[in-house]
Amino acid sequence: MQERNPDQPTVLRSDASETHFLNLHEIIAKARANLNQNNWDYIVGGTETETTLRRNRMALDSIAFRPRVLRNVSRIDASVTRLGRKLRLPVMLAPVGSLESFHEEGAAPVVRAAEEFGVPHMLSSVCDPGLEGVAKAAPDATRIFQLYVRGDDAFVDDHVSRAIANGYLAFCLTVDTAIYSRRERDIAKRYVTAGRRRVSGREFQAALDWRIVKRIKDKFKIPLALKGIATAEDAKIAVEHGVDWVYVSNHGGRQLDHGRGSMDVLPEVVDAVAGRAKIMIDGSFCRGGDIVKAIAMGADMVGIGRMQCYALSAGGQTSIVRLLELLEDEVQRCLGLLGINRFEELDRSYVHPAVSTTPPHVLSAFPHLKIEDYRY
Repeated sequence: MQERNPDQPTVLRSDASETHFLNLHEIIAKARANLNQNNWDYIVGGTETETTLRRNRMALDSIAFRPRVLRNVSRIDASVTRLGRKLRLPVMLAPVGSLESFHEEGAAPVVRAAEEFGVPHMLSSVCDPGLEGVAKAAPDATRIFQLYVRGDDAFVDDHVSRAIANGYLAFCLTVDTAIYSRRERDIAKRYVTAGRRRVSGREFQAALDWRIVKRIKDKFKIPLALKGIATAEDAKIAVEHGVDWVYVSNHGGRQLDHGRGSMDVLPEVVDAVAGRAKIMIDGSFCRGGDIVKAIAMGADMVGIGRMQCYALSAGGQTSIVRLLELLEDEVQRCLGLLGINRFEELDRSYVHPAVSTTPPHVLSAFPHLKIEDYRY
């Protein structure tokens, strides 16, 4: 593979995809060809030893299916109703900061792809073109706004009010970034991402506590999600504060090292929530079967982060829509082979603990992928 200058700009200028991707690993290969080493590492990397990142994948690979047979599966429908809207899949394009590193329009082509296909998009507050810009780019999309707290109560109130005024259907606080992690891929290269260079007010995120959660619930009517829940104890406190969506996440293995995989966390959170709130989850969800596993274990929505970045880098809006089409195809085939037609029929009886057969890493879900200079 041709050597790149790590500082060479690789931001896409067009949504034109050179290839009609036939499978997911082709999207990743195209993204790698388009990205310099710094931006590639931003997508695939984790914190310190990257153990949490690998455990995300291991947790998914350590679940096997229990298929049922001789059932009529001639009318498979992978759609669900969430946030008061019908969605083609129980999938959300998860919040990712600094998407402008991968496309000149930042999050705009992502939200347009979400609108075109019919799934929600959650906008990171550290991503261009910002709250109003994304709303303008896709006014009819199912949009959620995620906030990193960088100011006082007035700062938070301003963002909640603006989200409501711009038609966002839910508001999300990220709660697992009180302290910034050590991204050693970047440190080793003496590289500082644009997102980290421009951040101020970090002390407010460090001071975030349950008082802020209560204040938002008391003052505003918009549904509230907390992203970064990793224990039953915190899930229980969240629902006691009236939180509407409990978002199981370890930041894709990019915050606390040596954490548990998200799918290892999910069962205890589902039990603690006990139907009092909806549940989102992310963490190395790459394939349609991954999505089915999460819903079977009790999640209501699955966030897609890294795969979104690969697709954006591969071909902008067009490639993100294609990513979602391929995931939909994999989901439908998985449902049919499990012997069910709709997600409503799915429960824990369709999954079983198993021994993973693949050493986990960020791309281990794609055994046919050949990237010579991928370093994990």
